Amino acid sequence: MLPSVTFLDLETTGAMPLRDRITEIALVRFDNGIETARWQTLVNPEQPIPAFIQQLTTINNEMVANAPLFKEVADTLLAFLEGSVLAAHNVRFDHGFLKSEFKRIGITLRQKVICTVKLSRLLYPQHKSHGLDAIMQRHNLTTIARHRAMGDVDVMLGFIESAQLELGDAAIRNAAAKLMNAPSLPSHLDANLLDDMPETPGVYLFYADNELPLYIGKSVNIRARILSHFSSDHASTKEMRITQEIKRVEWITAAGDFSALLLESKLVKERQPIYNRQLRNERQLCSWKLNTNFEAKNLLELVRESDINPIELGQLFGTFKSKHQAVESLRSIAEAHQLCPRYLGLEAAGSGACFSSQIKRCKGVCCGKESPEMHYLRLQQALIAHRLKNWPYPGKIGIREHNGENDKTQLHIFEYWTYLGMVENDVDLAEKLQENAHFKFDLDTYKLLLKVINNPKTQLMML
Repeated sequence: MLPSVTFLDLETTGAMPLRDRITEIALVRFDNGIETARWQTLVNPEQPIPAFIQQLTTINNEMVANAPLFKEVADTLLAFLEGSVLAAHNVRFDHGFLKSEFKRIGITLRQKVICTVKLSRLLYPQHKSHGLDAIMQRHNLTTIARHRAMGDVDVMLGFIESAQLELGDAAIRNAAAKLMNAPSLPSHLDANLLDDMPETPGVYLFYADNELPLYIGKSVNIRARILSHFSSDHASTKEMRITQEIKRVEWITAAGDFSALLLESKLVKERQPIYNRQLRNERQLCSWKLNTNFEAKNLLELVRESDINPIELGQLFGTFKSKHQAVESLRSIAEAHQLCPRYLGLEAAGSGACFSSQIKRCKGVCCGKESPEMHYLRLQQALIAHRLKNWPYPGKIGIREHNGENDKTQLHIFEYWTYLGMVENDVDLAEKLQENAHFKFDLDTYKLLLKVINNPKTQLMML
C-alpha cells in the first residue's frame, strides 16, 4: 500500500484526548509489503476506567494496575513509528490521543497519517457505512477480540487483504496516494503547521511581517478553512495577495460556531485587519428614534450608533449604514402610508398643507384634516416592522457551548444586547457577575443574538 505503513489501534478510557487516557496500544508495521514488527501492550492510564468502557473493551482497572505508564513505552512506540505512515481506522481519534500523551511528556509528535475509514470510502463508494463492524460484515471478516487493540488491527489488515484481492494492488496504492497527497502550504510558511492545525471550531489570524493581522477568519474546522485559502488562492485577487504576503499563522480554538463568531467579530473590530471589510467597524450606524410626544413637529430623530442606549432599544426603528439610507427609507415609508414628511422631519417646518398633502400623498395632519394623535398611531403602525427589540430578559443571560473534541466549554454573558465577556469556570463567572456592566450597542452582536436565542437547541441560562 505504502513503502512503510504501521497499522495501529488504541483503547482508551473515553473519547476526549485532553481528559481521557490510553489503556492499550497495538500495532503491526509493514515495510515494502512485508510485516516487520508486531507489538502490543497494556498501559496504566493513571485514572479509573469507566464501567461502560470496561464492559466494551474487557480491560478493567486490575488489568492495567501494574502495566507500564505511557512515558515508559513512549520510546518503544516512537521507534516503531519512525519513518512510517501511521494507519488507523478514524485516524484522527488515535492520532489525537497519541499527540496528547506525547505532549504530556514534553514530546511533539509529528507523524504522517492515513485513515482507513477514508480509504474504504474511496475504494467502496457504493457503501454508506465504513465502520469496522460494517467492514467486517461486508468482507466476511471475524475476530475474537473486537474492541481490543490487536483484534481491531487484525480487522484492518483483513480489510486491506480483502480489498487487494477484490480490486488489485494498484487500486489500493492509488487510493492511498490520493489520501496522502495533503494540501500544501506556501513555501514561505513552516510545513509543520499542517501537523499542528486543529480540526475544531475557532478563529485564525494571518500575519505579514508585523503585529497587524492581514486577515482574521473563523470556521468550525480551523485546519480545513486555513488550507482552503491556499488551495483556492487563484480564485480571487484578495486570496492571491494574502497568500503572497502571509508570513505567520495563529489560531484560537473555541467551543463552537457561536463562540467563534463572537471572537471573530471582537478581534476584527479591535485589530482592524487589512483584508477584512465586512466586519470592520468603519460604518456609522444610524437608527430612527420615535418621539413620545405625538404633537411634536419632528416625530423622528436620527440617532448615531455611538449614542444608542441598548436599554431603550425598543424606541428605535431600523438600522442604516448612512444618513442618506435612513432618510430614503423613511421617505419610502411616508409615501407608502400617506404620512406627513413635515411632521417626520423630512421637510422644513411651514404653515398650511405640505406639498405631499396637496398631491394626495399625505392625509393632512399638517393642515388640520387629520388629528396629530391619529397620524402618530399610523406612524407607529408603519414603523412596527422596523422596530428594534427590547431586551427580553430580566437581567443577564449566559449562552453555553461545549465541544467534545477539544473538551472546551465556554459560557458567554450578555445583558441588554451587550456582550459582557466569556468565562470557562465558576470562579471567573462569579467575578464577571460582580463587574459593573457598560452597555454598548453593536449591530453584529444584536443580529447574532436574535438568531441564537430563538434557536431551541441553544443552551441558555438566566444569571
